Amino acid sequence: MNSSSFFMIEDLSISFGGIRALRDICFTLEKGEIFSVIGPNGAGKTTLFNCISGLYRPDRGQIRFNNRSIENKSPDTIARMGIARTFQNIELFSHMNTMENIMLGRHIHMKTGLFKGMCMWGRSSFAGKEEIRHREKVEEIIDLLELQHVRDQFVGSLPYGTQKLIELGRALALEPELLLLDEPCAGMNSEEKQDMIFWIKDIQDDLGISILLIEHDMKMVMDISSRVLAINFGEPVCLGTPDQVQQNEDVLKAYIGEGGI
Repeated sequence: MNSSSFFMIEDLSISFGGIRALRDICFTLEKGEIFSVIGPNGAGKTTLFNCISGLYRPDRGQIRFNNRSIENKSPDTIARMGIARTFQNIELFSHMNTMENIMLGRHIHMKTGLFKGMCMWGRSSFAGKEEIRHREKVEEIIDLLELQHVRDQFVGSLPYGTQKLIELGRALALEPELLLLDEPCAGMNSEEKQDMIFWIKDIQDDLGISILLIEHDMKMVMDISSRVLAINFGEPVCLGTPDQVQQNEDVLKAYIGEGGI
């Protein structure tokens, strides 16, 4: 495996109480690529994301990002290195508005401490200027995702699909090089799914962000991914192009009972 790859996982394994969640997961992701991980429910996909983002520490294996090992680093350190993620279940603050929720993604870039913040006496102060810069960045994300009409609304009152888009915006506010998307289309209708595909392609093309995607919607995966890794029971089944994975017999068997691919 090429150790100089933008992102690399090698022989990654983790168990919980004797239950093997992941075993010998290996793949690379190149800069600017959309790479998808698929598998039936319980296959270990979200566990993989939790290892990458620092929520879990693997028992064995390597995770390398920009030629640096990250498998034992904390979530905030990994975020500062340039990896952001969304979650399978929406993790927004329902009593804050869209702007405020996306602004939370800017926290790793903020230099104003408690003392300077208390002394923010105007737009010309250090804290005031920093606040303006961060708000300008968030406004760019709001424009990109066409969220202007809900920028001042509490997110708890917004439709589910809009909330998923806001969570995506908050992840983008970290200015990541690598974006982990955990089932971004879950619970969406057909129109919302098409919109999400549009945004993901824009993020890749316009912002140059690499994307690692978990998704159950196989049509979406096959349409936008350059390569796909299929896993089952925590083990790799097939790695290849969308066509290669879609036609693999072991992949088809893994999906029997889930409606096929």
